[in-house]
Amino acid sequence: MFVFRFLIILRDCFYSIQFITNMKKKAFSRLLFLGLISTFLVSCGGPSRRTSSGTGWSMNNPKGGFQFNSAFKEQETGPGLVFVEGGTFTRGKVQDDVMKDWNNTPTQQHVQSFYMDETEVTNIMYMEYLDWLKKVFPPEEDRFQYIYYGAIPDTLVWRDRLGFNETMTKNYLRHPAYADYPVVGVNWLQAVEFAKWRTDRVNESVLEREGFLKRDSKILAVDADNIFSTEAYIDTPTATFSGNEELVFRGRGNRLAQKEDARNVFAQRTTGIILPEYRLPTESEWEYAAVSMVGNREYNMYRGQKKYPWNGAYTRAGSSGEKGLQLANFKQGKGDYGGIAGWSDDGADITAKTKSFPPNDFGLYDMAGNVSEWVADIYRPIVDFEMNDFNYFRGNVYTKNKIGPERRAEMYTSENMKYDTLSNGKIINKSFPGQIIEVPVDENETYLRHNFSTSDNKNYRDGDKPSTQFYKEVETEDAAATKKDAKRMYNSPIHSIKRDSVGNIIKKHDATGKRKTLINDNVRVYKGGSWKDREYWLDPAQRRFYPEDMATDYIGFRCAMSRVGSKSKNKRKPRHVR
Repeated sequence: MFVFRFLIILRDCFYSIQFITNMKKKAFSRLLFLGLISTFLVSCGGPSRRTSSGTGWSMNNPKGGFQFNSAFKEQETGPGLVFVEGGTFTRGKVQDDVMKDWNNTPTQQHVQSFYMDETEVTNIMYMEYLDWLKKVFPPEEDRFQYIYYGAIPDTLVWRDRLGFNETMTKNYLRHPAYADYPVVGVNWLQAVEFAKWRTDRVNESVLEREGFLKRDSKILAVDADNIFSTEAYIDTPTATFSGNEELVFRGRGNRLAQKEDARNVFAQRTTGIILPEYRLPTESEWEYAAVSMVGNREYNMYRGQKKYPWNGAYTRAGSSGEKGLQLANFKQGKGDYGGIAGWSDDGADITAKTKSFPPNDFGLYDMAGNVSEWVADIYRPIVDFEMNDFNYFRGNVYTKNKIGPERRAEMYTSENMKYDTLSNGKIINKSFPGQIIEVPVDENETYLRHNFSTSDNKNYRDGDKPSTQFYKEVETEDAAATKKDAKRMYNSPIHSIKRDSVGNIIKKHDATGKRKTLINDNVRVYKGGSWKDREYWLDPAQRRFYPEDMATDYIGFRCAMSRVGSKSKNKRKPRHVR
């Protein structure tokens, strides 16, 4: 039957084409031809119809059955991101190391393709986050007071005992003159929460655009009890916006939307439009993106190595027209944060406006200078590349959805939101209403596995029994802490933060003289030189660490996103093929 229909349509197309060749009006002939082609495609089932190679059943059948986005091409590039094609590179110090620093020895690593912010997160981007928090969680309400204030950057990082910097303290974050400057005063924990919030807002916009959410609901219908969460929507779409069916649609243009017995009529991962989460890049990803060796590629080899994100051994441009101009914003010498005023000055004494300097070969700006940047990794002096040379990352903590008595994922509400008290006494929120409650994985996920055996893997091969130095002389008033600390790899200070019966914070500084290191599970790596650093730190291989709950005036951040699907966006072809 299908063959017969195909022959009839082919015959009609032949006569139509013959008719079109005799027409003098090109516009009409093109229109008629496109109409015939469309008729042919519809008659054959259309481009979205596909037959399963496993069962032979028809996929995306209007009558029901398996529904799948067979027309998916590739992942959409999220707002602010650029594509970074993955590959192999030498991570660590490849140039002469005058400091003889042993924590960044060269190792060969491979990084999967991913996306990264074109610039550092700017003040205006972070202000949009603060504005949303203030409107949804009014800080004047007692139950919400820590949400907004816990997210505000620490503007006092600009102060100095012998420096006059009050102008930045009062204006740097909010004044329009600094709108496109990188945000600072944000600790690692705040950066992570911003990335989570950004994930939900971007996917909320995508679903609205595709007709799965009511238009402008993200503005008009949002409040503390009606918040969109990506993971919660995927798990239970009907619970989004507190189950308000007027805001959550079954998909505009979905052929199954009107079928009472239809399944998969909400957007899911199989739909292909929901983006992976925004997050901080791993140290390997950041260094790979910064050094951008792709610009030195020759077949399957690199032509030499790079000292900076740009080619050459100097910090000034050597090309005609730009010769002599600085390529990054950094401290050029003692008392010299920008150079002599004039054409050769780098144009900044503190941070600089993003995109003030040329991008690297991946199209990323300020991967050297301006501000240093938080990355996701827990700091350890040694990179254990012998155990893994693929997407290396230290800091994995595996969790799963908390399942309630009704066999559904439990969610946070405005009454059970989770907060965290930092070592400096500041309180920040760790969850929003509508988000799924996460708990550590247990034996159900780890039993008889070879690839992981516990939820928290921050100390794997650097704090477990095979590698621990078993410190016995740990002095603390907390007996439970003594037992736990007896097997810590790094004997760092333990600062106590507690609350009394009326809610007052009691801070106790650990002044034990036997604590000989600052390394623990709460210090994170930051990469890249800043406006406050000398040229030495502009090398992408350099790595330093800072407590995750503290902020400075020279550390900012940018977000990354994993790529799903193909490694490359472009079809591969031999170099000699044009």
